[in-house]
Amino acid sequence: MATTSRLFIVLVAAFALAGCASKFRTDVSSWHRLPAPSGESFVVDAKDPRKAGSLEFAQYAGLVAAELQRVGYRPAARGQQADLVVRFDYGLDGAREKVRSYGGTGFYGGGYYGYHRPWWGPWGGYGFDDYPDVRSYTVYQRRLELEIAAAGNPGQNLYETRVVSDGRSNRLEEVMPLMVRALFTEFPGPSGVTRRVTIDMDKAPAASRY
Repeated sequence: MATTSRLFIVLVAAFALAGCASKFRTDVSSWHRLPAPSGESFVVDAKDPRKAGSLEFAQYAGLVAAELQRVGYRPAARGQQADLVVRFDYGLDGAREKVRSYGGTGFYGGGYYGYHRPWWGPWGGYGFDDYPDVRSYTVYQRRLELEIAAAGNPGQNLYETRVVSDGRSNRLEEVMPLMVRALFTEFPGPSGVTRRVTIDMDKAPAASRY
């Protein structure tokens, strides 16, 4: 009976961890007075001029452009004046150590309340001492910012958004496809609101450790 109970709890924990691992969560904050997309043309530029010529920026710009087309915009033809200017930036905003403790339960007699080290009591009972498993790891804050302005008035934004994601990977190339997708989920979204966007990893671009 004890073995069955123990196995059941282990399986429940495994499924719970699997469920957590298959979700990518971000906070998306947006402010806008942007009309609904109706085929306006756009160009994508870097908010930080130092990134404008980088191959990394070009890769992320391609992701942004693909999502803009999906929601109803179109790339400006070569040599044509665009209707909208889309500028974005990205980066890491620091790291912190996080400590997590696993355990805090025990087992005695025929009832389960955790287990680690077995012992035999002087009164004939048996059980397991509980020694929690304490682990620490680094959590990074990843950031994506995007703004849209009319090409004729680039200093006056029509749309601003910020995407923030905390996770164990500092490899932006792995998480940026997910952050871009989160940004354009239910685009443009309510103005002046921070939304928690959850993406099913089984249906999204891969990221090894997010």
